[in-house]
Amino acid sequence: MSTTDRSEASHPIVVVGAGAAGLLAALFAARGGAPVVLVEGTRDGGRKILISGGGRCNILPARVEPERFVTQSSPNSLRNILRSWPLDEQRAFFERELAMRLVLEEDTGKFFPETHRARDVRDRLLSRAREAGARLVFGTRVTGLGPPAAVSDPWRVHLASGASLEASAVVLATGGLSVPATGSDGAGLAMARALGHTVHDPYPALTPLLAAPPVHAALAGISLEVTIRASGARTSFETTGGFLFTHGGYSGPTVLDASHLAVRSAAGGTPIALTVQWTPLDAAAWDDVLKPARGKVGPILSRTMPARLADRLLAEAGIPVDQAVAHLDREARRRLVGLLVAYPLPWTGHEGYKKAEVTGGGVALADVDPRTMESRRSPGLFLCGELLDAFGPIGGHNFLWAWVTGRAAGLGALKPLAT
Repeated sequence: MSTTDRSEASHPIVVVGAGAAGLLAALFAARGGAPVVLVEGTRDGGRKILISGGGRCNILPARVEPERFVTQSSPNSLRNILRSWPLDEQRAFFERELAMRLVLEEDTGKFFPETHRARDVRDRLLSRAREAGARLVFGTRVTGLGPPAAVSDPWRVHLASGASLEASAVVLATGGLSVPATGSDGAGLAMARALGHTVHDPYPALTPLLAAPPVHAALAGISLEVTIRASGARTSFETTGGFLFTHGGYSGPTVLDASHLAVRSAAGGTPIALTVQWTPLDAAAWDDVLKPARGKVGPILSRTMPARLADRLLAEAGIPVDQAVAHLDREARRRLVGLLVAYPLPWTGHEGYKKAEVTGGGVALADVDPRTMESRRSPGLFLCGELLDAFGPIGGHNFLWAWVTGRAAGLGALKPLAT
């Protein structure tokens, strides 16, 4: 559909999905003067915003790290999209235009609203979209999209009720499959596929791992800073941060960030090996600690890690907790140091979409214009947010992706109407 043809349309821009990306798209399109209808399947929208950051909403990361994003598409396309709205401009948008002061949590590198209330973020975005003139329609599911039969025709947005909306452009912001209790059902992925888009198979990402049997259930509740590594013929991965033992397995930022490797490798039939370094000390550093040490080995380990974990590692190494360090032979010390710096994490499964923070896979980035998020296959359709084939690590990076792509889609949908 040409720019001239679409500019003559009197139909609204229809945004499908009132999550982070959809709310930004609706807000920026409405601020540009276009009639906008935002259609959302839940009764209130923004449910992933509400549960993010433990109910506090980690709006943005302290810095953008494109190299930590995961995509099966071109990394260059991903970087170009991220650069389209610099981090300082995003902060200014929230603080100045939404009047929402952000505070940096230094130890995690995340920005939160000063109120530490995720609901304030969701409600402010909804109210600003309404103030800009967007019409919000809740409790209404979109079941399909009908592209224009001719260049002068509108899009048709089919609703579960049997009715349909006519649109000059459609912004698809339906999310993926993660946390289905929030309304994510993969409908947008199916719609994109039906319109001819390449959709890389979706999978749960940033999800806790499980161990069956739960061999570390006795350590549930213990948390500490660790480094997790994965390596293989085509994989080299390392992440450092929080780690949590759960009753059924493992969680925490490092586990979540590594989980996509576990999920995809298990699906391929060859589960990847993950190893944990429990402290900042490497093998040489531990040798330097243990060789000259005096006293019992248990208390020495407990200086750098929780005592229950130290006891468990000693048991696995076949060393009594009250063993004198001076009496450790070379082989016993070697076994212990190996468990301290490269512990084989015995994961056997994962929590799936139920607990996944994001969906991996999605619409190939090659199928969208990185400047506007407009589909290269269906002109007049714009795609954004979790629907696209990219996700970042835990810590605000996926909200950053939603804000960047949602804004670009909202502004992109405006351009044909402005000529």
